[in-house]
Amino acid sequence: MLEIGGTHVTAALVQQHDDGWSAPAGSLLRLPLDAHASAKVILDVVVQAARLLGNSHNTRWGIALPGPFDYENGIGRYEHVGKFEALNGIDVGAYLTVELGALVTSIAFLNDADAFGIGEYALLRPTPARLACITLGTGVGSAFLVNGVPAKAGPGVPPNGSCHLIEYRGSALEDSVSRRAIRRRYSKTAGGDHDVHEIAERSRQGDGAASHVLRQAFTSLGEAIAPYLHDFGAEILVIGGSMAGSWDIVHPAVRHGLTSVRPQLKHLPVIRSERFEEACLIGAAHWVTENR
Repeated sequence: MLEIGGTHVTAALVQQHDDGWSAPAGSLLRLPLDAHASAKVILDVVVQAARLLGNSHNTRWGIALPGPFDYENGIGRYEHVGKFEALNGIDVGAYLTVELGALVTSIAFLNDADAFGIGEYALLRPTPARLACITLGTGVGSAFLVNGVPAKAGPGVPPNGSCHLIEYRGSALEDSVSRRAIRRRYSKTAGGDHDVHEIAERSRQGDGAASHVLRQAFTSLGEAIAPYLHDFGAEILVIGGSMAGSWDIVHPAVRHGLTSVRPQLKHLPVIRSERFEEACLIGAAHWVTENR
C-alpha cells in the first residue's frame, strides 16, 4: 500500500488478521518527495517506493493521495492548488501499471483523509458507528464515517465530507488554521520565517506571540467544526497529521473551541491518532479489500 503526501511517499505491506489489521513495522518505509517536481520525477519516486516492498504480496495496490484527483479513473486534477500540478491531466494509474509490470494486477485510488478515517475505524476498539477524523498537515483534511464508510452528504457532514470547504467567519477555514496561515500570522507578529513545529516549541518556551497564534488557530478549528460534529452525532473525534505532534497545544485549544460553540460536546472523546501513517495505509488496504 502507498500513501502519497506533499513531502513524502510512505509504503508498507498491510496484513489482515482475524482480529484486525496491521502494517508490520519492518515493512514500512518513507521516501522524500518534491510535490513541485516534474510528473516523471514524482511518479518515479512512487514507483521506487513500491518496488522496495519486494514481490511477496498479492499485487493489489491501494494508493491514498490528496485531491483534487479523479479517484475512479486514476487521473490527476491538480490545477491552481500549489502542489502536484505537474500531474494535472496525467493518467497516474496507467503510468504505475506500466512501470510496475508484474508487481501490479490492480490499483485502487482513494482520498488520503478518507484512507486515514477508514484506517482509524479499522483500528479502533470498540468501533464507533459515527466517527469523525481530522488531519492537520499542510491544510485541514477530514473524513466523516458511518459504520466505516466515508459520508459525503447528510446531517452534519460538511460539503463532500471536506472540512477545508467550511467557511469560517467569512473566509475559508484554512485561512485560519493551516500551515501557511499559522506561519504567516506568526511572521507578521514576531518576524522571521518559522515552521509550525518551531512555533510550537517557542510557545513551550514562553513565547507569548507563538502561544497566541497557535491557540487562536486551533480554537478556530474547534469553533468551525463544532456544529458539524454535533449535528453528525460524532461518537469520537480523532486528530492526526504532523501538527497533532504538538498535542499539548492542539488538544486544549480544539476542546475550548468545540465547547464554546456547542457545550453539548464537552463529553465528546477527542483523541490523537497514535498510528497515523499506519492508519492511512490500513485504510487503503481496507478500501482495496472492500472494493475489489
